[in-house]
Amino acid sequence: MMHAYDKLYLSKAQNTLASMLDFAVYDLKEDIEIFYSKFLRSKISQRFGEGESSIIAGKSGVELALEVIGDYSKAKEYRPVANRSKEYWAGWALAYFQWWSGLSFKKIDSFISISEIVSLYSPYHEMDITQFCDIMAKKGGFCMAES
Repeated sequence: MMHAYDKLYLSKAQNTLASMLDFAVYDLKEDIEIFYSKFLRSKISQRFGEGESSIIAGKSGVELALEVIGDYSKAKEYRPVANRSKEYWAGWALAYFQWWSGLSFKKIDSFISISEIVSLYSPYHEMDITQFCDIMAKKGGFCMAES
């Protein structure tokens, strides 16, 4: 299977997307659906999905969230420790699935919403990430191949 970008960037990409969603929901008080829709419409989504290193490794999740909403003045509200919330997990798992599948975030959103991904937190946060990929692939109508 062709992955979206080199696996060397994967862990950083997962933490970045996870932190972006967590920060948007808990610090910026953004509704996750509204914020994620803004993310999908932004160029950041495409650049992230293509593995652009300046996005997935060169910026923090906080920076990406602020760029998505276009308001850097809210940076003062940043709390340095991630909440490890359901939203954080959703971003972490979504980044992995996007990398694994090579699908764009918009394509993934066409078969599962960000709220539905958050709702998979229990029980999938306790499982191996491949279990999450398997359910995502089924929702997308394709089978998960060995990677």
